[in-house]
Amino acid sequence: METILLIVHVLLSITVVGLVLVQHGKGAEAGAAFGSGASATVFGARGSGSFLTKLTTAFVTLFFISSIGLFILASQRTSENTGSIIDSVTTENPATPANSSQDSPTSGNPATSESEENVSDVPKIK
Repeated sequence: METILLIVHVLLSITVVGLVLVQHGKGAEAGAAFGSGASATVFGARGSGSFLTKLTTAFVTLFFISSIGLFILASQRTSENTGSIIDSVTTENPATPANSSQDSPTSGNPATSESEENVSDVPKIK
C-alpha cells in the first residue's frame, strides 16, 4: 500500500511542477496589450488561467492528501517497532576504560584491536 501511495505521490508532484511551469506569470498580460493574440488561444480570450489554476489547485490538494497518507503509514510502521531507534542500535565494540590493564596504543604493538585501544565516548568516523 505504501509503495502504491509513494508512486502516486511522485506522479502528483511531477504533474504539479508541470502545471506550474505551463502557466503564464502575472507579467505575461502586459504582452497582450501589444497584440500577442491572446484571443486566438484554445482556452478563449480570457486565457488558460482559470482552467489551469483550478487544475493546479486540484492536483496540489491531492498531493497534500497523499503526503498526509504517507505520514500516517510511516508513523504506523515505526509504532509497530517497540522502543526507540537509540535502543535498537547495538554497539559492536564497546568502549573500554582508559585505565584498563590492557596494552595501550602507544606500546608499539600493531596487532591491537579496536577494543584494546584507548577509546573515548565519542565514536570514530570511518
